[in-house]
Amino acid sequence: MGKRTIPPEPPSDGEIQDIALRDALEERYLAYALSTIMHRALPDARDGLKPVHRRILYGMRLLRLDPGSGFRKSAKIVGDVMGSFHPHGNLAIYDALVRLAQDFSSRYPLVDGQGNFGNIDGDNAAADRYTEARMTEVARLLLDGIDENAVDFRPNYDGQTEEPSVLPGAFPNLLANGAQGIAVGMATSIPPHNAAELCDAALHLIEHPNTKSRGLLKYVPGPDFPTGGIIVEPASAIAEAYETGRGSFRVRARWEKEDAGRGTYNIVVTEIPWLVQKSRLIERIAELLNDKKLPLLADVRDESTEDVRVVLEPRSRTADPELLMESLFKLTELESRIPLNMNVLVKGKIPKVIGLTEALREWLDHRRDVLIRRSQHRLAAIEHRLEVLGGLLIAYLNIDEVIRIIRQEDEPKPALIKRFKLTEVQAEAILNMRLRSLRKLEEFEIRKEDKALTEEKSTIEKLLKSETQQWQTVAWEIKETKKKFGPNTPLGKRRTGFAEAPTHDLAAIESAMVEREPITVVVSEKGWVRALKGHVTDLSNLQFKSDDKLKLFFSAETTSKLLVFATNGRFYTLDAGKLPGGRGHGEPVRLYFDLEQESDVITVFPLQGSRKFLVGSVEGRGFVVPEDECVANTRKGKQVLNVKSPDEARAITVVEGDQVAAIGENRKLVIFPLDQVPEMTRGSGVRLQRFKDGGLSDVRTFVGKDGLGWTDSAERQFSLTLKELADWRGNRADAGRLAPKGFPKSNRFGGTALYDKK
Repeated sequence: MGKRTIPPEPPSDGEIQDIALRDALEERYLAYALSTIMHRALPDARDGLKPVHRRILYGMRLLRLDPGSGFRKSAKIVGDVMGSFHPHGNLAIYDALVRLAQDFSSRYPLVDGQGNFGNIDGDNAAADRYTEARMTEVARLLLDGIDENAVDFRPNYDGQTEEPSVLPGAFPNLLANGAQGIAVGMATSIPPHNAAELCDAALHLIEHPNTKSRGLLKYVPGPDFPTGGIIVEPASAIAEAYETGRGSFRVRARWEKEDAGRGTYNIVVTEIPWLVQKSRLIERIAELLNDKKLPLLADVRDESTEDVRVVLEPRSRTADPELLMESLFKLTELESRIPLNMNVLVKGKIPKVIGLTEALREWLDHRRDVLIRRSQHRLAAIEHRLEVLGGLLIAYLNIDEVIRIIRQEDEPKPALIKRFKLTEVQAEAILNMRLRSLRKLEEFEIRKEDKALTEEKSTIEKLLKSETQQWQTVAWEIKETKKKFGPNTPLGKRRTGFAEAPTHDLAAIESAMVEREPITVVVSEKGWVRALKGHVTDLSNLQFKSDDKLKLFFSAETTSKLLVFATNGRFYTLDAGKLPGGRGHGEPVRLYFDLEQESDVITVFPLQGSRKFLVGSVEGRGFVVPEDECVANTRKGKQVLNVKSPDEARAITVVEGDQVAAIGENRKLVIFPLDQVPEMTRGSGVRLQRFKDGGLSDVRTFVGKDGLGWTDSAERQFSLTLKELADWRGNRADAGRLAPKGFPKSNRFGGTALYDKK
């Protein structure tokens, strides 16, 4: 048996029935979900409105708040809408009304507000008792024809009156004003568009019904936001978004360089992305300034009046304005990503994600239905009037007899019907006729009206029989709408532009977001990292956890990139500017990337670029790799040295010279020419040293004529020439001999060219 979708009625006899908890929850939650989807969150594809907006406009229509009428208190509007149509609280209704009146939220406001309706800074509107409102011309278009049986009506929540299930919608409101909403298990996000462009696309769709969404992009290139801005999304991504109904648009603030005299300049932001609160945006920029995250920016000022004017003062006249703005776009809401999710109610019933073509098709089909219904309504009115006029003409031709019957008959109506073969409607019209209408001129006027109505009736009948003529009429109506909101009108002019995002060096942008200061990076044996201010050489007073100690430290800058080499053979990249300060013990370095628990950090060093490294594993395999091939762009790192358990990466050194020295855990040392080691970007490498037991401990490269040096545990320097090292010289993959006298017991050469402690 199928599951119930409507909760069962309680038994009338008071008997208690057992219902499975699962069934009860499913029934009630389904009812709640459907209510949210159908009556709250998703707009109707035909008029682009949610029920609360539709009820507000219809309530204002009943109050006769047309564009040319006077204003009425918002509290009166909210009260009438809540009492008759929307019993969900005055705050919800007033918030919706306020949004319809805000020209920075709605591209084509439906409500003309008088008073404080909020601002782009995010300030709230005044209470409804302090503001007044009336409809705009756009709202009038949406309601045009509602009294002519253009749409269906349904009972309101208490059955005392009726409300429209959809508005006639002579304006493409769904895409022109967009919609935002979150339902149960689904959401909608439709940005606003230019009405004139939508009309052009609709006219093209009437002429070419099979046009796909991509074919309409020459008419609708993208959204048109009320606050302007610049869309920098690639054309291919925009096309895909409109075709699938899902995607997003990258929008940037509009700015210009303004000469400030004496070789200096300011950057002035005149338009910000849609739905961004200006006050919060400026607060965010100020916070970044205080945190020294914007080294190219000196100050930010809000000089806005009615128009947006945010002044950005660079720190120096040599600062690159485009680089400064790129850093702001990356860190603030001066660049926003506006989502597109055209999830709407198709035919007012079916939630569905649709593309651009289908959205316009729904509106066009609705406009044709409205045209047919209005025409049928008008035709019925004409036929009724012609019937009345026919009876009046009979009365004029037989006026004396009509007067006699009315004067002498007790029941004149049946007598008139019988005498002149009239209909009920005609007889009633004759009895209601005024005496002043008996003059000769009135007969002439009636005959004239009869002729005009007969011609109009013929025209409407032809219209109702011809689909082609219906579409021609719809196209004419759309052209009239376009005239009112064309590109030459203040409201219809496109506000949002299009551009390609300039390409900049990523390193330059990131360095522009961090104050360049000297630091000292400290790494402990347990893998904890921190950054001390300045270049520090004496770390004797530095504190570590009880079971931890210093592993390495080196000088860097806050703009430096750090490379981390781990035992899994991967390299990871860190931003030095993101490291914790010197207070405390720092943070585990593995928090900054995805390092397996069984893997450990071998070393950390600053990225310099254009160097080459020799990497080696415990099994004694390795190769030379360019430093640029070791830079990772994700938290997962970049695999360079391939190792399989139990093997793991063990050693890394900068390639300097023409000889390689490898020492194993068995204290055997081998020296061989560097040219025997291949250069690769990734792999397992070749055998560097052969072992019977143990594995590789350390590797080093050196210049043959300078000899091999090492540093012991007491920081004493040792050096042997190639002649003195003759017993240890051989070829790659040799086992080697025991290290010379004085070599450190740690089996490591000590010192490194990977980083500089100074």
